[in-house]
Formats: sequence, C-alpha cells, structure tokens
Amino acid sequence: MDTESFGDWLGRQLRRQGMSQAELATQINVTRAAVSAWVTNRAEPQMNKIQLIESVLGLSSGSVVSRQEPGTSAEALTWYHRPAHDDGGREFGNAAAFAFDSDLSVLAREATQNSMDERLENDEPVRVRHILDEIEGERLYDFLEALRWNEIEPHVDAAALADNKVGRILADGLKGLRQTGRLLLLRIDDYNAAGLTGPDYDDGRFAAVTRRQLESRKQGEGAGGSYGLGKATFWATSRLGFVLINSTLSEPHQGRTANRMFGRLELPWHRAVGGEWSGPAWFGEPDPERGNVTRSWWGDDETAERLLLKRDGSAPGTSFLIIGAHDPSGDADDLESMHEALVKGLASSFWAAMVAPSQQRPMLEASVVARRNGVVVIPEERIDPDVHEPTRSRALRAFLEGRTVSEPTTRDDVVQVSVPLQVPPLKSAGKAPAVTHDAVLLLAQDDTTPRRPSRLVCMRSSRMVVMDRGVPDLPIGVDPFQAVLLAGEAVGVDAPGAKEAEQFLRTAEPPEHNDWKRTDDLVTSYARGAASSIRNFRAAMLEEVRRALRPSEQQNGDGPASLTGLLDLGGSRSQGGGLRYPVVDDVEGNIDADGAWHVRAEVRLPAKDDAWLLTPVLRFATRSGPKPEARWAQLVPESHCELTAEGALLFAAGARKAAFSGISDVSSHPVAARMAIAEIDLQHVKESAE
Repeated sequence: MDTESFGDWLGRQLRRQGMSQAELATQINVTRAAVSAWVTNRAEPQMNKIQLIESVLGLSSGSVVSRQEPGTSAEALTWYHRPAHDDGGREFGNAAAFAFDSDLSVLAREATQNSMDERLENDEPVRVRHILDEIEGERLYDFLEALRWNEIEPHVDAAALADNKVGRILADGLKGLRQTGRLLLLRIDDYNAAGLTGPDYDDGRFAAVTRRQLESRKQGEGAGGSYGLGKATFWATSRLGFVLINSTLSEPHQGRTANRMFGRLELPWHRAVGGEWSGPAWFGEPDPERGNVTRSWWGDDETAERLLLKRDGSAPGTSFLIIGAHDPSGDADDLESMHEALVKGLASSFWAAMVAPSQQRPMLEASVVARRNGVVVIPEERIDPDVHEPTRSRALRAFLEGRTVSEPTTRDDVVQVSVPLQVPPLKSAGKAPAVTHDAVLLLAQDDTTPRRPSRLVCMRSSRMVVMDRGVPDLPIGVDPFQAVLLAGEAVGVDAPGAKEAEQFLRTAEPPEHNDWKRTDDLVTSYARGAASSIRNFRAAMLEEVRRALRPSEQQNGDGPASLTGLLDLGGSRSQGGGLRYPVVDDVEGNIDADGAWHVRAEVRLPAKDDAWLLTPVLRFATRSGPKPEARWAQLVPESHCELTAEGALLFAAGARKAAFSGISDVSSHPVAARMAIAEIDLQHVKESAE
C-alpha cells in the first residue's frame, strides 16, 4: 500500500501546478509558515483547511485523505527525448532486441511468459488476449493525433536515415504508413496479473519494464524469465519502435490503480529538431521535479479509448499496444497469416499451461482475434490444447488426475517413469550435500498422426515448453508417441527437491529459455559438477524414453509377445472422444514353424449406419523410413464382416465390433518374422462407380 506522507503529497501537487507555498497560504487564508509546516511534515491541516486545499488545487473530494493523484488531461501530455551523451557515446539500437531471433511466435512466448510470471491469484488463470487491428481513415488520424505523432515524426524520419538495421526497419515502417494510409496494431492484454506497480523512477515493475534494460524483477524460483530481455521483443515487433502501455495495478500507486498509462519510443541515435538525441523517448506527463522528463499519467476512459487502450473490466494486468506491428521474420505479412502465427506460437509453447484436471481451471487462458478498424474479421480463437496437442494434453491430464501407469495394458494408457536429476549445492552454501530430484517422464502413444511424431518436450513450473527435441536411436518398430518431461515444481511444489531443481534448471536456461545446458550463470553459481549434472540429466531422459518403449522379451519362444504397435486410421478419435473411423482394438499373433504370422484382430467401429470397406495391411516395422508391407496368404472374416473379390473386408452396417484372422505370405516378408515387429493398418477403399 502507498505510505506517502501528506507533506510529500502536498509538495508534489504544488509543483505540478506551479503554485508556491505563499500562493496557497493566501488562497486558503493561513500563514506561509503553516503551509511550510505541512509540506515538511511537521503538522497537518484541519479538515476545513483540507477541503479548501482540494478546492484550490482542483482536486476531487477526499483526494487529500486517499493521497490520490489527480488525473492528467490529454492536452498536458507530451514527449521527452533523451539528449545525446555529452561524452559522444552513441547507441544505434537496443542490443537486447537482438539477443535472439525474433518473430511473432517469439513475441507470443516472451509476452505470455512475462504474464504468467506475474500471475496474481493462483486459483484463477492468467488471461492473455492478442488483438490484431489494422486501422485507417478517420480512426487512424484520430489515433495519431492523440499520441502527438507530429511531435515525434521528425525524430523517426531522422532515425530512419541511418544505414543500419534499425534505420532500415524504421524507413520501411514509415513507407508503409504513408503509402497505404494504414497502420497495423497488435495489442496484448493480460488479466489476473500484477500490473506495472511501483514508482516511476525507483525500483519496481514499472521502471524495470519502461525505463531499464537487462533488469528482471522476477526473483522466485518458478519464474520463467531471468535475463530482463523478453520485454525488448515488444519494441522489436514494431516497425516504428513504438509501444504504448496501460496498466491496472494490483496495489495502489499514488492512491490509484486504474489507467496508469505511458509510452516509449525506441530509436537509435539521431540528429533532429536542432539537436542530437540519444534515441529513446517517452510519452507522458511532464515532471517538473525531474527537469520535465515525462512520467506515467493517470488517464481517463476517454483518453484510453482514443489511444485504443481501454481495458475490459477492472482486473489487474497490463495492456501493451505495439504500433506498426510486423513479423520480424517476414513469414507473416497480413492479418490472416499473423493471426495464424500467434495461435501456433501460443499453442506450441503454452499448451501444457492450458491443461487442467477435471473441475479445475488451467494456469493460462489465451486467445487471438483480428480486426479492421475495430470490426472483427477473424473471430476470437481461444487456444484449445486438446486440439493443438491432443496426445501431449492427454498425457499431462492423466498425470494431473493420477491416472498414469507403470506398464501399459491399453493404447490409451499413459506411462509414468522417473528421471533423476542431481542438483549440486550453490557455491554460497559451502559444503552442503547435493539434492536428488525425480523428474516425471510421461509417454503416450500418438494416435493423431502429427507432423512431428515421437518427440520429447520438457518444462518446469510454469509449464512453458523449454525443450522440444527428437529422440534418436529408438527401438525398431516403435509406434509414434509423445513424451513429456516435468521437472522442478511442475512435478509438484512439495515434491522432494522441487524447489532446488527449479532454481537449478532456471539457471541452466539461455536467454531464449529453449534449452537446459551449461551457462555462465550455472557454473558461477553452483559447485563443480553442475555442467555434468545437466548433461547427465539430458542423457538420462532420452535413455528412459528408449527403455520405456523397448519391447518386452518373448516368454514362450514363439516370437514377439504380440503384434505391438498397432496402427489405426489417422485421426480416428473425434474431439469429443468418440470414434470417427474404425480402429484395430486387439490383436493376438504368433509365428508358425514356416515363419508365417498367424494373427487374429478385433476391430471397433464408429456408431454409424454405414458399411465400411477396408483393406487390412500387414507391415513390418523398420528403424526409420517407410514400413514395408507383406502380403496375406490367407484372410478370413470371422464376425460382422465379409471378404470381397478384391481381397478387402466389408464391415457390416450398424456393427460396432468385428473380427478377422489372417496368415502372412512368407515369400513377401521383407525380413524374417522373428527379426521384426508386425503392425496392422486399416486402409479405406474407395468403391468404384458402376
């Protein structure tokens, strides 16, 4: 809570209005000495004088008691440009913006990570909304007028003349604005977040985001960011280097919480308007106590509306408006492709944060919408993890609901195994012992025919995906799968060693937060062996994946225990959990003395009245590449199906289950049956028109 004294508050109000203590004394009929005593906190006025002070200063009733800062009129807003350094030093761009390759997916990742790190109520999700809005005509002119574009345009023009990367981006942004008469905005809102709390200049969230570089205020072990680089992606995504901010605070500053507004323009060094300028500029209220640099202001709803920054409701959080938004990678260049890029970026990095057990809310809810002049052209799409990552989401939900198994008995089972992580002591802890933490590895068969099957993703407390990698040297014939590794507090805040592992892994992440590896911070913070511990952990997780997928040895000497790795038609399950296509449900098999497979398969059929014409295909699994087929020597329909002249099976209309058996043609085997794993695939047959 704000603890500002009456004297400090009154002195600031007098300076804001350019009023002396003597002038106030005259207007409220007290001595100058009395006002001096108030300002220096040696005394406080009586209630009748407090009411007079509010009237003279034009403040609302109760402002003196609440220490509430008055709002700022739009006419009082202006720009402050930082003068060039007297020592001749020049910066031709913000180095933090080039710390890693930037595109819309990186922006979505960094912005959402920051929002999750500031989550306020743990039993409610952080709500993040991305709004693309292309404006033109009167809406554009009114917007540019509200942000005093005429005051900064000469500076942007001058900076765009620089023959460097930043200058070329600015020139391209200005050209697009002037030739098309349109401006693309990207607004990122978060709710149930702390907001930009703290003073304008001293330590706090506000100053860290708007005034400082490479400062992270995230001190908890579970925080995603730690370098203070993520905020630079906002400005890197603007062709004009321009971001406006509106924040609703979780704790009052100057007696207020709503509509704390500010703007920052990130330019390189340039000459303009009769001087040399360092580059950065800030949009706000002039601060006479700081030589008229600009500070944040308390706006009203009308100003927020004109600046396209009016927030929905009163929930704490922050809105960032990126002006002249673009995809720095060049891959997305219109509303439709940018909308798609944001959706994919959010889904790939944060699907796990959007998964929750039944009857509980997730950690995160995220959506993307696109507009033109405020009119929706692409409806708001809320990211659904079960649509974008169905297998991984199923695996994580099984863990959260306590439904994992150690050995699978059905295709839908999620296997859980442990991966040990040895956390060495911090150097500051002296000779403290290492801590063992058991990370959780989840494996699920992938029935969704993804573009990138058989991969491992890793995460910690916020459940943002840190690593996404393939698994080499898999056993021959392994079915497509997805593996999810949870470490640190993602296992559970009370899990043994979770806190230590969380801090250790956070220290092992590079600025991009996309790996766990040796970093300078890791080796300087932890005792000897920290880098080896990370390498061993990475190796152990891959080995545990391979071990869990390795087929069990045959006990009766008749070849593989069964036809493992059964394939069904891609996308066989609907989003609601029902079948869309027939699926092989159960198979029994053995190899006879001649080396032929004898199999019996049961098939589950969708709840439809139509008949299904399908061809059972017998495949021999190989380590990589296509799985060669073997022919059937004999195919026998057993129940609810019949064999056609072409060798396909016609499954009866309305049947829910069927069965067939078959014997493989040994002469067509690509390898000996005992040296491979067989799989059955059901392929749809198109009936020819008569």
